Amino acid sequence: MPPRPVAARKPADEKITINLGYVDLGQIDLLVQEGFYANRTDLIRTAIRNQLAAHADVVKQAVARKTLVLGIQHFTADELRAVQASGEALQIRVLGLASIAPDVTPELALAAIDSVVVLGALHASPAVKAALASRIR
Repeated sequence: MPPRPVAARKPADEKITINLGYVDLGQIDLLVQEGFYANRTDLIRTAIRNQLAAHADVVKQAVARKTLVLGIQHFTADELRAVQASGEALQIRVLGLASIAPDVTPELALAAIDSVVVLGALHASPAVKAALASRIR
């Protein structure tokens, strides 16, 4: 029984760090100063969204080809126990956010999860991440 995608609440954004040259940064600051964008982050998010929109067809094709779940997928302890009881193991494949409930033990995760591929973010306890480290690709 595969877990179902959950969209109950929006998770916090992930923070990333980028390195920019002084000229690029200066041009961004000029556009912010001229009122085109509210701040640097607004320009960077807009640029990223424009690039993602330009490549939307490629993303859709790759998601289908790689059989990825697109969006948010949450795994509860009850769902993982059901998978374990069935004698099967999950192959988690997510483009977006995969989260494993805080009450999932490392032992349960190892028993129920065969492999993890996440393009985006994996939220799980440090102990579960450590237990699954060799299964995360």
